[in-house]
Amino acid sequence: MTINMLPLDFNRLPPEEQSARSRQFLEQMQTRRTVRQFARDPVPFELIENAVAVASTAPSGANQQPWSFVVVKNAEIKRQIREAAEAEERENYTWRMPQEWVNTLAPLNTDWHKPHLEDAPYLIIVFSQTYGLNPDGSKRKHYYVTESVGIAVGMLLTSLHLAGLATLTHTPSPMGFLTEILHRPENERPFVLIPVGYPAPEAVVPDIKKKSVSDVITVVE
Repeated sequence: MTINMLPLDFNRLPPEEQSARSRQFLEQMQTRRTVRQFARDPVPFELIENAVAVASTAPSGANQQPWSFVVVKNAEIKRQIREAAEAEERENYTWRMPQEWVNTLAPLNTDWHKPHLEDAPYLIIVFSQTYGLNPDGSKRKHYYVTESVGIAVGMLLTSLHLAGLATLTHTPSPMGFLTEILHRPENERPFVLIPVGYPAPEAVVPDIKKKSVSDVITVVE
C-alpha cells in the first residue's frame, strides 16, 4: 500500500524563543515527582482524555501505534485491581524479589500496600499490542512494540504533569490480573499502571536527586 507524502508543517522558531521554551519546559519537568498519596478530589476527565491524545501522537515503529489506554474510574474495578496488585506485591516483597532489590527499595518506604490504587480518581492502564488484527481477523506483526509504547508513556506522564496532576508509575509483577479484570483481548499485554489525581494534602516524597546532565550526556564531535 502506498502512502501519500505531504509537505512538512514546521515552524522554525527564532533562537531566543527556542531557548526560552526549552528552559521553561526543563523547569516544569524538574518539578515532577512520583506520588503515592492521592486526594480523592475529582479530576476533570478532559485532562485525562487530552493526555491520552498527546500520548497517541508518539512515534511508533512503522506507525503501527501498538498501544491501548484503559481509563478506570469505577470504584469497584479499582478495588479489584488494588486487591490483585497487593496480592502479587505481597508475594514479591515476601519471597520473589532478591534481597538486594528489597534493600534498594527500603529507603523509599515502599511495600506491598497500595491504597493509592483506590484513592486516585483515575487509573490509566497502558497495554502494549503484541500484534495487530486486520479487518478479516488475521494477525498483523507489530515492530518495536516496547520502544513505541515506552515513548508514548513518557509523553502521557509529561502531559499529565503539565496539566497539574500527580502520577505514579506502577508495574506490579506479574500483571496478568489487569488483562483479566479489564477483559482485554489476547493480543494485549499490560505495560504500566498509572494512578492519576491530585496529591493528598499530607503527601510526602523522598528527598532524592536526579543525576546531573554531565553524568548522563556524552557528546561526540
